[in-house]
Amino acid sequence: MRDESFVAALQPLLDRVGATVVDRDPQPDDVPITWNGSTIHVRVANDRDLSDGLARLIQSVETELGSSLAALSRTQKQHAVRLLEERGAFEMRRSAETVAEAMGMSRFTIYNYLNRVRVQG
Repeated sequence: MRDESFVAALQPLLDRVGATVVDRDPQPDDVPITWNGSTIHVRVANDRDLSDGLARLIQSVETELGSSLAALSRTQKQHAVRLLEERGAFEMRRSAETVAEAMGMSRFTIYNYLNRVRVQG
């Protein structure tokens, strides 16, 4: 039997990474998480679902900044790239291209913004 308060505490993290709790028949790739004697199995998004994760990250930054990425000023776009980098968006394959498309600019500009973020720390 699973502890529902345990699942509720993990839910924001599960939502952020696109993972789900598996109620039956856990698979070898599922991640078991145990807390205070209660174990749940979590299924992490597979590769084809990662684009959904990037879309969620982009949407969360747009919500936070109050505008679509394309409508942001240059300074705001640089800030958005920083937020996306901090949240791991650029660890995903082809993410620079996806973010560039959402911002209405080239991927080379995104790489320049990323380099600036990474140098400044």
